Amino acid sequence: MLVIPFLLLCISMVSCSERQAVDMNMRDSPAYQHTQANSNSPPPPPIRLSYVSGIRAILEDSQGRIWFGSHNEGVCLLRGDTLTYFTVADGLSNNQVRSIYEDRAGQIWFECGEGISVYDGERLAVWKEKNYGRKHQWSGGVRDLWFKSDPSTGHSEIEEFPGVYRYDGEAMYYHAFPIYLEEEVKFGYSISASFARGQGNEVWLGTYSAVIGYDGEACTFITNDLLGLNENTGYLHVRSIYVDSNGDLWIGNNGIGVLKYDGEEVVNVSRQHGLISLAGAGRGGYRSTETTLEHIFAIGEDKHGNIWFGDRDTGAWMFDGESMKNYGLEAGLPVTHIWQIYTTKTGELWFAMADGSVQRFVEDKFERVF
Repeated sequence: MLVIPFLLLCISMVSCSERQAVDMNMRDSPAYQHTQANSNSPPPPPIRLSYVSGIRAILEDSQGRIWFGSHNEGVCLLRGDTLTYFTVADGLSNNQVRSIYEDRAGQIWFECGEGISVYDGERLAVWKEKNYGRKHQWSGGVRDLWFKSDPSTGHSEIEEFPGVYRYDGEAMYYHAFPIYLEEEVKFGYSISASFARGQGNEVWLGTYSAVIGYDGEACTFITNDLLGLNENTGYLHVRSIYVDSNGDLWIGNNGIGVLKYDGEEVVNVSRQHGLISLAGAGRGGYRSTETTLEHIFAIGEDKHGNIWFGDRDTGAWMFDGESMKNYGLEAGLPVTHIWQIYTTKTGELWFAMADGSVQRFVEDKFERVF
């Protein structure tokens, strides 16, 4: 009975001796020494975008590539650790990239200051095939993409009326807005924000003077008249829209603060929390002072359900449903102006900044990502 444990002990001792010999041989090998040398070498330099005009749009596509749209320097593709830059010379319709989308086929779309471009995986080109035969025949699917009209503001002669382009995966159609087509207000119905998907087939479109919802059958309009806004209160000047995980619509304005629409009523959340300055008078050109939330160019939601706002003049704001907390330059932001708040596939929030950097929020402060 004592022989078996003794044999096992011998075998174990031999195995350990052999393993030590192998380990010693590995330590003497050039491959092992090279690995050890590399592990002690300094980390590679961080990836940094070269843009200085600002980042207006971010997209992490289905292949894991990351796209960055600039304010007026084109678009950049990050693939692995390599940055590739594209401008009008490479197929963009305009060097201002306001929004970036991916369609069901994996094509990447760029909504530019003027025109629309698409990347099919091999080449970038201006999209020119547009159908104007359904201007007053609205339709839409849950996976359709929506784009602003061709000019930077207003509409072209062939568009005829203020409206929006819709791509259904096969063709692109132009739909005129069925509202307020008088000549003096046509400018106000230019698309001014990236579209937001609501519940079911619902989509929300932000224009300077109104927010328009479409559910596949009918349109809903949030306008100055509906809200009772006038010269004294300040008018809608929509710069961002967002639908949160509860289905509530948030509207970021350039002048009158952030609005919340729950399907029944619209509430000015900035005013509720005393974040509107009397001196501003609802004007977009007014430079806000600290502790105000009046010029909202970006809206997002973190994995805890907190709603984040990017203010042009006062930085980032976090709203937990009850109170607001502001993070500005003292929290590590390089500038106050935030163009977009983007949620990555891992649930991290990225803040696209007007200085050309991308920041993230970690433990009560911001740090640079790109």
